[in-house]
Amino acid sequence: MEVISGGVTKPKGFKAANTAAGIKYVDRDDMAMIVSVTPCVAAGTFTRNVVKAAPVLFDKKIIEESESIHSVVINAGIANACTGEEGYFYCNETAKAAEEALHLGDDTTLVASTGVIGMQLPIEKVKTGVKALAGKLDESEEAGLNAAKAIMTTDTKPKQCAVKVPLSDGTTVTIGAMAKGSGMIHPDMCTMLCFITTDCDIKKELLQEALSSVVCDTFNMISVDGDTSTNDTCVVLANGEAENEKIVEENDDFKAFKDGLLYVARDIAMKMAGDGEGATALFEVKAIHCRDKAEAKTFAKSVITSNLTKAAIFGHDANWGRILCALGYSGAQFDPQKVDITVESDNGQIVLVKDGVATDYSEDEATKVLSSEKVTCICDMKQGTEEATAWGCDLTYDYVKINADYRS
Repeated sequence: MEVISGGVTKPKGFKAANTAAGIKYVDRDDMAMIVSVTPCVAAGTFTRNVVKAAPVLFDKKIIEESESIHSVVINAGIANACTGEEGYFYCNETAKAAEEALHLGDDTTLVASTGVIGMQLPIEKVKTGVKALAGKLDESEEAGLNAAKAIMTTDTKPKQCAVKVPLSDGTTVTIGAMAKGSGMIHPDMCTMLCFITTDCDIKKELLQEALSSVVCDTFNMISVDGDTSTNDTCVVLANGEAENEKIVEENDDFKAFKDGLLYVARDIAMKMAGDGEGATALFEVKAIHCRDKAEAKTFAKSVITSNLTKAAIFGHDANWGRILCALGYSGAQFDPQKVDITVESDNGQIVLVKDGVATDYSEDEATKVLSSEKVTCICDMKQGTEEATAWGCDLTYDYVKINADYRS
């Protein structure tokens, strides 16, 4: 596998575009489009929040019922969530506008929205935006980057990733992705919008299986604020343009493809966690030597979602008691007198706790280790062979500032 630059336009046959439709913002792009020149099979995973936005309900139906997807239309600024029948109707109107502008058949377009909950989309602006997007489609790497920028809300940077994966028949398939996610991020499916493209020829059921599997160890393992969004969507489009021997069973090529998908999803997940609203650091937690994978995930997620621990990371304070406490209320059982806690970064490594009690560490050295853009905490539970990793961020003053007036 080779990591390459770019995002959704890197696989063969995919184009992207961006435009300013004035949906909510007046000084920036707020719509994006991804289009495949040939039909795609699609897979998707969506929020588990009982309150599901109209685009989530719309996309679930299209992905389940259609074997031919060509395009995705995304808007930022308004989430089209809690908007009733009118909101769902606007999903249909957006898709129809795209299919008309692109000369596509019915039920070949997915839609996605992000932004403020409860507001109706200004549908005429959206339709005008769709027409503009259709005329700006381009296969360049820059077009992919600009599309990633257009779907940002409180994100401070665009998020994209791409890899090349060699297969056994001598062909190489490419996987590219773009995403947005900064707030309302909590591990319960995909807490964000993520769009993944690939030129791999793969059976639809296997594409869904690969995505569902990958989500468990990537997007389900991130948290910024403990809030699971109403709009969480992760979609993969596969158009077969690589002309590989079609993957129709769980063989070595399927594993290679899934490994590539896992890399892309993990990279995007870490970028979202590190770009959490107001964040100054990516906080990574590894729970090791656990009895099983589920237990390891429980420990790791409990620590990254602890507000007290997140605040300590912001303050570069080696307050390990908060970490041990978070492990204790996780719901999984362990012997507190056996746990080791280590923190590390590019500034060094230091063992804070050995067998449940503090070591004779230097507070100054610990502060140095914690003063980095990425801090890793290793919790050695000493009761098995399994491990898991979760990603979050520090909790800062700016998080409250951003969310206190988000609708303004």
